[in-house]
Amino acid sequence: MNPAGRRVASAAATAVVLTTAGGLLTALATPASAAVSCASPVYKRQFFANTTFSGTPKTDCDSTISENWGTGRPTSALPVDNFSVRWSVARDFGSGGPFALTASAQDGIRVYLDGSRKIDLWKNVSSTVSRTVNLTVPSGKHTLRVDYVNWTRSANVKFAYTPRTSATVDKVRPLAPAGTSVSYDRATGKAGLTWSKNKEMDLAGYRVYRRPKSSTGWTRLATTTATSYTDTTLPVTGAAYYYEIRAYDKAGNESAGTADQAVTTVDRTPPPVPAGPSVTREPEALRVRWSAAEGAASYRVYRATSADGTYTRVGTTAQVSYLDASATEGITYHYRVTALDSAGNESARSVAVSGTFWDLTPPSAVTGVTVTPTEYGFEVHWDANPTADLARYVVRPGELQGDEEGQWCSLYPGYDLGADTTSYAYTTLPDGEERCFIVDAVDDAGNSSFEWTGEARVVTATELDMTPSVSTPEGSPVELTATSKEAGVELSWHPVTDATGYQVYRWNPDTKAYEKLAATTGTSYEDTGAAKGTTHFYRVTARYADGGESAPGADWVAMAP
Repeated sequence: MNPAGRRVASAAATAVVLTTAGGLLTALATPASAAVSCASPVYKRQFFANTTFSGTPKTDCDSTISENWGTGRPTSALPVDNFSVRWSVARDFGSGGPFALTASAQDGIRVYLDGSRKIDLWKNVSSTVSRTVNLTVPSGKHTLRVDYVNWTRSANVKFAYTPRTSATVDKVRPLAPAGTSVSYDRATGKAGLTWSKNKEMDLAGYRVYRRPKSSTGWTRLATTTATSYTDTTLPVTGAAYYYEIRAYDKAGNESAGTADQAVTTVDRTPPPVPAGPSVTREPEALRVRWSAAEGAASYRVYRATSADGTYTRVGTTAQVSYLDASATEGITYHYRVTALDSAGNESARSVAVSGTFWDLTPPSAVTGVTVTPTEYGFEVHWDANPTADLARYVVRPGELQGDEEGQWCSLYPGYDLGADTTSYAYTTLPDGEERCFIVDAVDDAGNSSFEWTGEARVVTATELDMTPSVSTPEGSPVELTATSKEAGVELSWHPVTDATGYQVYRWNPDTKAYEKLAATTGTSYEDTGAAKGTTHFYRVTARYADGGESAPGADWVAMAP
């Protein structure tokens, strides 16, 4: 080689070339004796006026290794030939993983990882040589060193280390983000999260997760490349939530979560509106009632003298009713109720209900009550009640209790009927039992004649006995249900194992026998010929392939006229 053929650049010109092409961060005018510190991942670069890396080098910082000095030299302090350059950097590789080390040079280049040689192209060559090495870098902090030497003629050098991000190659999870913290703004109800930047070279971003304290399931809220996130979707219910941040890389690997960051939200969520408000009259007062609202600690009762008037609070209570003792007789009041939770949040107001504090007189007792046994139960009749504000009648059947020395009527809940009605067809199984009845009158203020006086005319009657004379055996596989319909009687049953069909029977009181109505392969049958005003008794048997029938399942239905 002929070193005399290489052009020597001036010191000033060399400095300009280095700044532009070499990413020079510190001026070459820095004295050799001055300490140079380069912040990772910037390389510390040392220039030696020999090929043995000996003596006191000139030092600066370099962000990348990519130089082409041609037949020149990096600096006037170096010879044209037989000089060397060393780059070194210590950096944190995070979780590590698969990397590619790529080097090219004319003349020689060697690459070391933690002092172990990974690339060795150490020869005086007449053209650029290159090599790429794939390796796995362990997690944590490691040192890279690149030694370059130029013996004669052209000088160029390039080196890079890059993560391999293919999902088939990179199976290493990133490290969990560090330095996580959370703050909560009670005024806005927002949570702000921050964390430190991850050390991964192949980092793609971060994922933010949240879960209620009461749950173990995480919900992803967001994906971001920033190191902060503001959660604007927190429910303001007073509940506690946890956050965690996970890093993910370009291969799709996701880190473990950070330590849980807890937030307890401010409670601005009111309880539900109290449902079902009603007003009833009590002696000297009106009582407002409602259903309990979930999470309510107390209730407020508001009152107005018109439905769309101005409502004023008249009371607060922890109960589900309120006695308005300030109501004036003869005035109709309208009430609305709200629920309050322990944080003081108040619900919207309930629908309005009204009541008037007057009319303490119950209707007169119902007269002319007669009870006639029928084939479907009883026909109950009574005289029209003369009460002007009559709202309805209540027919209440019952059973006689006691013995010959004393009997009383144990009443069932009643059947409400309109004020313009004076009869009721009461259906029940006519099997010869003795029954008792009363008919009560209720006015539009809710006054009940029977409840106010405790007295009513009790009428007793004995049912007809329509029971079939043929008893039904037990142990049938058929569970029969008979239901009265507008067009007749609907029979239904569950399928019976191994049955090929079913036989339907109806009791004929004239022939005193169950007579066949139909055969079917289904599990239902509609008897459209069933007459109203009587009680019908049915049987259904399962039929089998050998021609046999099962024991019958039975049911009855009483049909009013």
